[in-house]
Amino acid sequence: MDFALPEDLVLVRDTVARFVREELLPLEPLVIRREAERGFTDTPLLPPDVSARLLEKARDVGLWGIDVPRDLGGQEFGALAKAVVIEQLKHSIVPFVAPPDSPNLYLLRRLCRGDQVERYLLPYASGEKTSCLALTEPDAGSDMAAIRTRAERRGGKWVLNGTKTFISHARHADFIIIIAVTDPAAERHRRFSAFLVDRGTPGLSVPACYPMIGEYCPYEVVLEDVTLDDGQLLGEAGAVYEPLQARLSVRRMEVGARCIGLAERCLSMMVEQANGRSTFGRPLADRQAVQWWIADSFQELEMVRLLTRRLAWRIDSGEGDFRTDAAMVKVQATEMIQRVADRAIQLFGAMGVSKALPLEYISRVTRVYRIVEGPSEVHRWTLARTLLKNGLPVG
Repeated sequence: MDFALPEDLVLVRDTVARFVREELLPLEPLVIRREAERGFTDTPLLPPDVSARLLEKARDVGLWGIDVPRDLGGQEFGALAKAVVIEQLKHSIVPFVAPPDSPNLYLLRRLCRGDQVERYLLPYASGEKTSCLALTEPDAGSDMAAIRTRAERRGGKWVLNGTKTFISHARHADFIIIIAVTDPAAERHRRFSAFLVDRGTPGLSVPACYPMIGEYCPYEVVLEDVTLDDGQLLGEAGAVYEPLQARLSVRRMEVGARCIGLAERCLSMMVEQANGRSTFGRPLADRQAVQWWIADSFQELEMVRLLTRRLAWRIDSGEGDFRTDAAMVKVQATEMIQRVADRAIQLFGAMGVSKALPLEYISRVTRVYRIVEGPSEVHRWTLARTLLKNGLPVG
């Protein structure tokens, strides 16, 4: 069992670290200011021209298509490499994502068929098209059984009606992956199907946004008699549940990697502050409370790193079901970063909650992580049910 990163991943990691230092860190004051000024609008934290420049720079230095298979034009480094990349990117609060966004790539690879490969998968993998997933509804978040959006067969077509909420990127995505009920009478795992709905499709609207903490500004998506032919059905009818769960697990791995990167940023700031500032005639580094904050933060960070990279390894190995690992990563990572950020703020005092430093932003934006992609309580419940039903796994 070798826990060392392969040499090629070390090179990727170092490339991303340099990209963060040279391109992202200088943009942090801009991000903090635009977030403070955004108010109730959906103004992006990075101006479009800045985002375009970052994407072009990322392509130039080889940070495009990290986990995209070679037959789709990518580098095929896999999930572990993408986790390492995200860890490094989140040493900065700048909301930059190395394209393409992995979870939807994973779902499209599993389910695209026929001309969908040319129309959706290949353009998505190359960055020509963007997408988002519309799963959550006003009365259905973690509980898929409560989904009310329906896709009914009428005259040889699929007709979709319903409302989705808190859908990231919905107003700007080229296409939306809509999860809808196609057979309400079927068993839970066979009720749902996925549909590819292009922006501008008649009956599809994105009427409202929900300004939130940090980079988040999700949207409401309304479907009113959206009529689709069979070519827009993603995969088979009633067969999206298992691939969707795998897709959600990939996102939870990414959340874990984000938490690791942000925690490392907080910890590095804590070490620098502890060594550089003195109070009452002694450096902060001599205070036992400060030492324990740093020691506990480092240990918790490293434990989450091991859990997250094991999950990435299992995704790369092609194991069919890694939901248990994903649930553990989601709980432990999101709660770890909140503790680390809180200790960092306490160490910096008043400066810690000022907009002169990124700590207050990190504390706020990571609070969202404990809710999105399944709240901690639901994941704990899922883990407990699995263990109580199946017993402990063999270590």
